[in-house]
Amino acid sequence: MALKKEELSSDEWELVIGDQFRALRIRADLEQTELAALASISVGALKNLEGGKGSSLKTIIKVSRVLGRTDWLNALAPKVSVSPMQLLKGQRKDVVRQKVSRPRKTRTEQERLHPC
Repeated sequence: MALKKEELSSDEWELVIGDQFRALRIRADLEQTELAALASISVGALKNLEGGKGSSLKTIIKVSRVLGRTDWLNALAPKVSVSPMQLLKGQRKDVVRQKVSRPRKTRTEQERLHPC
């Protein structure tokens, strides 16, 4: 039984993504040296990406652009909108309530207000 993508480890994700990039490169009929030159990255960086051995975000962005898959990048970073109600709730948490302080009444004022 195959693992669901939600259950993949980071290392497994790197392999899956690397396989996808390799398949796209082969479909585009490009050698690793050609793609690396077009993306302005080293062949070693491309080999690491395709082999699932770790890659920088910059490498992923450059290769995605050359292979015409910037939609992948958009899926990683969709535009996030915030509702006005969420903004108000966030502002309320930041405000520290302060107590109103009144000066203490002197003894003579207390006697004047409450004669016994």
